Amino acid sequence: MILAFDTSGPHCAAALVRGDRVLAHRHEPMKKGQAEALMPLIADMMETEGLTPADLAAIGVGTGPGNFTGLRIAVSAARGMALALGVPAIGVTGFEIMRGAHCPQAATPQLVSLPGPRGTAYVQPFRGGAAVGPPRQIDPADPPADLELPEGGEVLGHEAAAIAYGLASDAHPRPAVLLDYALPLARSAMAKFATGQSFQRPAPLYVRAADAAPSRQAAPVILE
Repeated sequence: MILAFDTSGPHCAAALVRGDRVLAHRHEPMKKGQAEALMPLIADMMETEGLTPADLAAIGVGTGPGNFTGLRIAVSAARGMALALGVPAIGVTGFEIMRGAHCPQAATPQLVSLPGPRGTAYVQPFRGGAAVGPPRQIDPADPPADLELPEGGEVLGHEAAAIAYGLASDAHPRPAVLLDYALPLARSAMAKFATGQSFQRPAPLYVRAADAAPSRQAAPVILE
């Protein structure tokens, strides 16, 4: 059984799955307060199902891209729980969640797109269901010249039609939005867990630099 959760956007989402069976899932919209809401949400969901943390075989967590603070909340919680329980923590990117929600079995080349700040998009190329390049931030109305997609490929997700139109290839748009992160996240984490591989500790996926400027004040001197 896997517990998976995500706070990368204006929501707090979590799901419990055992094999192919979904035991419970929650997706609560919220612009702030995820740090205070996440653990009570998980505890309530597990108590309702009559489960305890000892029943978990792994923890899945959404790693973004997304809100900087939100990403750190979920990833820190996942790593802490996994360490305490002695189970693996499995990171799942927003691009993988988008694929899992809309076309998990697609083998055609894809460019998966997620909404970015100020009208931009985050995109990442996939081949055979696996990422084959780093994510990047683009203007959907004016994709960069070096952003390529093989003929017959598709653009999946945010502003798919605009991105497909701007690419110099016969790209097929598949517009889609993520309304529920919990279920595709949990299913993607379960699929990874089923491979039996070892997993590195999940870390937030940052496509762009933080908006916050570093402090101009000198760091305090630490006395030994």
